[in-house]
Amino acid sequence: MNERFSDPGKDRGPRRADGASEKPANDERGEAARPVVEVVEPASRTSPLIYASPHSGRRYAPEFLAMSRLDRHALRQSEDGYVDLMFDEAPRYGAPFLRALFPRAYVDVNRARDELDPRMFVDPASEETDPKSHRVRAGLGVIPRIVADGHDIYARKLKFFEARRRLAACYDPYHEALSKLIFETRERFGCAALIDCHSMPSVGGAPFRRGDRPIDFVLGDRYGSSCASGLTALVEHALTRMGYLVSRNTPYAGGHVAATYGRPEQGVHVLQIEINRALYLDEKRMARHGGFAGLRETIIDMMRTLSDVSPYFLRPAQAAE
Repeated sequence: MNERFSDPGKDRGPRRADGASEKPANDERGEAARPVVEVVEPASRTSPLIYASPHSGRRYAPEFLAMSRLDRHALRQSEDGYVDLMFDEAPRYGAPFLRALFPRAYVDVNRARDELDPRMFVDPASEETDPKSHRVRAGLGVIPRIVADGHDIYARKLKFFEARRRLAACYDPYHEALSKLIFETRERFGCAALIDCHSMPSVGGAPFRRGDRPIDFVLGDRYGSSCASGLTALVEHALTRMGYLVSRNTPYAGGHVAATYGRPEQGVHVLQIEINRALYLDEKRMARHGGFAGLRETIIDMMRTLSDVSPYFLRPAQAAE
């Protein structure tokens, strides 16, 4: 079995009565702190689907706000605002739902662990970094230097210890939880399909040509390399029949999670969904507007459709005898 999908361990952290398990971080003294990741399980897993929201965390720690030159509202511009609340009915359709509770401006789990910019730190990096990454050069590495509108997050350089602490406290628990969900799902169904849930700025959904309507959804399967084309087509059809304009892989083809976990030949599929924020969010105020409820019903309808997907069509092809 590919090491990426091996069982990361049996300890899933404390479980709540509502079926959610939470992965607590540890503070510097090793004491349990507030959970950083939440997994909400269905009453019974009946689907090979997994849903995840890595960028909708809204818990801004006081120490993070204290070290930032920006206020909380400015930091929230990097959020995939309230995407978790659109997909939180996933367990009702037999699929687990994973969400990060920490904000993207603090740690971005849709980046490689080494996508760190050494220029952000006052001391030399004590771990391998990838300063040549185009995302790092843009200021959007695993520890972001800027928020989505381009403003610097910090007034001064950080100590590299801060990067190590955040990766251990937030990044690693998220990917441990995701790896475990994929492992368990593939063990049960012979396959696993992750729907990686995101939103894009309204300018990101700009029309391809002047006069065209804006794009509502972008489906990223890395041009077929991270997800079976049939699953992508099913999601596209479900959305277009409800009147939405859907694009594939343009302008977003899928990030680190899709590239790292998506292995259709091994029965593991990752489809990234980007939702135009204009459909449901006042981007300046970071507040839901009247379109949210209808869009949420759209997402629920899509998840209902996907709950009928047979694992047979997502399993890896068997070699002929």
